Amino acid sequence: MAALYDFDTAVDRRGTWCVQWDGVADRFGVDGLLPFTISDMDFTTAPEVLAALRDRLDHGVFGYTTWKQDDFRSAVAHWYATRYGTEIDPGQLVYGPSVLNQLSQLLQMWTGEGDGVVVHTPTYDGFRKAITGLGRELRGVPVGDEEALARELARADAKVLVLCSPHNPTGRVWTAAELTRTAELAARHGVAVISDEIHADFVHEEYAGSAHVPWTRVAGDGGGGGGAAGGRWALITSASKAFNFPALTGSYGLIGDPADRAEYLRRMETGEGLASPAVLSLTAHIAAYREGAAWLDAVRAYVAGNLAYVAERLSADLPELGWEPPQAGYLAWIDLRPAGVVDDEALQRVLVERERVAVMGGAVYGAPGFVRLNVGCPRGKVERGVEALVRAVRAVTSSPSGV
Repeated sequence: MAALYDFDTAVDRRGTWCVQWDGVADRFGVDGLLPFTISDMDFTTAPEVLAALRDRLDHGVFGYTTWKQDDFRSAVAHWYATRYGTEIDPGQLVYGPSVLNQLSQLLQMWTGEGDGVVVHTPTYDGFRKAITGLGRELRGVPVGDEEALARELARADAKVLVLCSPHNPTGRVWTAAELTRTAELAARHGVAVISDEIHADFVHEEYAGSAHVPWTRVAGDGGGGGGAAGGRWALITSASKAFNFPALTGSYGLIGDPADRAEYLRRMETGEGLASPAVLSLTAHIAAYREGAAWLDAVRAYVAGNLAYVAERLSADLPELGWEPPQAGYLAWIDLRPAGVVDDEALQRVLVERERVAVMGGAVYGAPGFVRLNVGCPRGKVERGVEALVRAVRAVTSSPSGV
């Protein structure tokens, strides 16, 4: 029986103004590389999403649009109920053009210049740029180091914890117990929590051992009372990562405190002039959350197979790495230091100049000696990427110059 969805056939993305393929020279200085970089996938989105978009296009009128309608709100509530067994309050929903834009707005609401913003390290570079670009002080704590987290949150000028859940780039899935402790700690020190959950739909439960826990389950009412911990919080996310339509723009969030929610919407609708969302993004979100679950399960299983392939190849060719697939996502975060990689620049020279591939170096996320390999693509491309990485590692560890 033929597979319902085809993830093996490559889709030619060149010439489509694609950042990963057409913009590779902007980061790596060379055109024509095979890219494993920015976190979007090489797969077409769910057919149910495509059908909904075609229907909306056929309507032909694209006037100003409101997200404050039941079709969207109920679709989000349906997704959380069916995917995570979590009841959300649709009245807490807000909308934004992107998750990073929402992060920026919330940081401006809840912090002042020079205030401390705590993140886990290694750190997604988008967080770093948003936080430091606003003149806030980024303070990193290693993933899993709860003592360091407690110390940083206890500092008098620590105002916000930006939580990446699941974590990017490591793919770490936080347990309910860890999240509860984090919520209680943040509330105790008066630190607001912004939980970026855009990778949540890609949890690999076979590796994680548990499902994603939305922040709403531990956060309380946002006004300092009720729930497991109380405290000021926001959950920000989008269907665009899991269903692969970031070019449509659009994200949404849940903000616990009514006054904070009103202030966020005021900023978006007046200061930012963003009262009307992109109608095709709303259309895609509704279709994904109402009809796209089967496709998401299929693409996640395919990606899990890609990650298993990476693990198999690295175990055979670079066993000293002891690499295991991440608990979430389609980004293979690989520590190359056990293989003797000490010079990121030398590794990148070999990857780019000899192997003709583009792979994100760990230094981008504050972790030299690592790479982040995007495997959200057909298996044949993954095979080429892993082969190139193995050859590059062998080259730089057998010769200081990599040649």
